[in-house]
Amino acid sequence: MRVEVQLFATLVPFLPPDSRNGAATLDMPEGSTVRDVAGRLGIPGDFDRVSLVNGQAAEPESALHPGDVVTVFPPLMGGQPDPSPAPPPAALSDGAKATTPAP
Repeated sequence: MRVEVQLFATLVPFLPPDSRNGAATLDMPEGSTVRDVAGRLGIPGDFDRVSLVNGQAAEPESALHPGDVVTVFPPLMGGQPDPSPAPPPAALSDGAKATTPAP
């Protein structure tokens, strides 16, 4: 079965050399999953990513169907939250005070 794959940002180098505009068409066996597509492209299993199938959030185990569009991109934000909160407005380093614009 054929599926279209669209990769973004740091994942683009995993596309086949004949891909165009960040997309490629792959021939995959019936019953393939999003994980299978990622593996076929050589994307490491531990590489954080967000996957969509036909514009809907998809898990790695999501089954694919002929003509599906698989979109994969790295997380927009990741890791752990910054342990150091932003300083309060009165403590800005240049001595200025933060103000809130009037409505």
